[in-house]
Amino acid sequence: MPSDYVVVGSGSAGAALAFRLAEAGRTVTVIEAGGTDWGPFIQMPAALSYPMNMKRYDWGFESEPEPQLNNRRLVVPRGKVIGGSSSVNGMVWVRGHARDYDHWAEQGARGWAYADVLPYFRRIEHWHGPQASDWRGDSGPMHIRRARQWNPLFHAFVEAGRQAGYPVTEDYNGQQQEGFGAFDMSVWKGRRWSTANAYLRPALKTGRVRLVHGHARRVVFEDGRAVGVEIARRGKVETIRAGREVVLSASSINTPKLLMLSGIGPAAHLAEHGIEVRADRPGVGQNLQDHLEVYIQFAARKPITLFRYWNLVGKALIGAQWLFTRTGHGASNQFESCGFVRSAAGVDYPDIQFHFLPIAVRYDGRAAAEGHGFQVHTGPMRSPSRGAVTLRSADPGAPPVIRFNYMSREEDWRDFRRVLRLTREIFAQPAMAEHVRHEIQPGAAAQDDAALDAFIREHAESAYHPCGTARMGAADDPMAVVDPECQVIGVEGLRVADSSVFPRVTNGNTNAPSILVGEKAADLILGRAPLPRDERAPWIHKAWQTAQR
Repeated sequence: MPSDYVVVGSGSAGAALAFRLAEAGRTVTVIEAGGTDWGPFIQMPAALSYPMNMKRYDWGFESEPEPQLNNRRLVVPRGKVIGGSSSVNGMVWVRGHARDYDHWAEQGARGWAYADVLPYFRRIEHWHGPQASDWRGDSGPMHIRRARQWNPLFHAFVEAGRQAGYPVTEDYNGQQQEGFGAFDMSVWKGRRWSTANAYLRPALKTGRVRLVHGHARRVVFEDGRAVGVEIARRGKVETIRAGREVVLSASSINTPKLLMLSGIGPAAHLAEHGIEVRADRPGVGQNLQDHLEVYIQFAARKPITLFRYWNLVGKALIGAQWLFTRTGHGASNQFESCGFVRSAAGVDYPDIQFHFLPIAVRYDGRAAAEGHGFQVHTGPMRSPSRGAVTLRSADPGAPPVIRFNYMSREEDWRDFRRVLRLTREIFAQPAMAEHVRHEIQPGAAAQDDAALDAFIREHAESAYHPCGTARMGAADDPMAVVDPECQVIGVEGLRVADSSVFPRVTNGNTNAPSILVGEKAADLILGRAPLPRDERAPWIHKAWQTAQR
């Protein structure tokens, strides 16, 4: 007996979707290529740099050589484990700005404006903040806590933002995103609170959801309708059938790949690979977006950074404390202070994000050679550059071709230079004077445009927020892949619910918006009336047209 629904992917959106469908009494089969998330590398928040660099948990994707970044290939981590990328991400909880969703609606995603999605964010959350807020949820599956900002550097960074003339926000996920403050993180009782923990395990306990470990190869159609998914497992190929619908929640990299392997995509590209065209949708795989960032690093005057633990004994002590008590430095992602600012007058809402970290270190775990230091991860939030995910071959086992085309527009360079200069201004404030010994990178000598551009080419990295490759839009939009009901245009019985459907990348980390898609898609699939709109207006700087801060 087939399940009512087959969902491909147990990640941010897929797990939320399965949970809500099961809650409504439907049966669901979730197909996941990865294995268990058990173990400290995933569950300990401070170990976040490990799982995204482990073949056991990561798909191992990388981009094609990026022409504007010295032809470097950039890694594109995606979670290959239950919980998907929510099990390997940085656990930074950012809804995005209200204007992001209003833009989605303007682009044809009717029903996805901020007033439409705010009630869903509240349904998602169980917020453990310093005080109750009716902008936040208090009983949802995702436990979200406010960072405790344990290190003096976290407070100094926020104070430096205030001294530079920016506001301090009490809750960037509430009414006012713009400003500096403490980060929220998806951590609960010292553990990573992934969608595997929040949604998938409770869904499995209902008995209406089953988890099948296998590699999805293509969607199976009969008479123009999706009826199942062909998977490879245990050395055999089989079909998992769906009684009602198939939903792809396989990531912004694997979802377009699956659509194209199933005959849905740009007709000429499919023909190149000998794939029969089922629906000519030129937007499949296009519109690829991401956030590009650099680490601006400083040497510290005082030995108060996390570098004191950056040795075998220090890491063992942190690990042991976490293992036995779920407390201490191991219970934090260490991204505990943040900022959201506008890059120029005339920009109506923030387009720069700062992640502050009290150590100078890379995502791959390599610390700066100078010892004690700290850094801020930053970059523009709304790059106009667009890339694509395309097929390498018709072999389902072959990785797709990923081209971001980073920094391919002149505006990218202008905006990134502005980010670097505004960041330096913040770190030059009195609050940071007692902490900054000197700038490690880009380094004080890098001042003119050419030097900054060279630094960007050599050091810019992905923030790991790829999205947009199956864009949502009006059904008559030739570049849209799904309609506002998340239905794939041109076929029946098939939907997409993950970050692929974003018309444009949101302002911040993309985990929370991805879960939003799964939550809202569940109501659409069930034919339920959407949650009542919340018409409250976000805070917008009253002088945004004439003032940068």
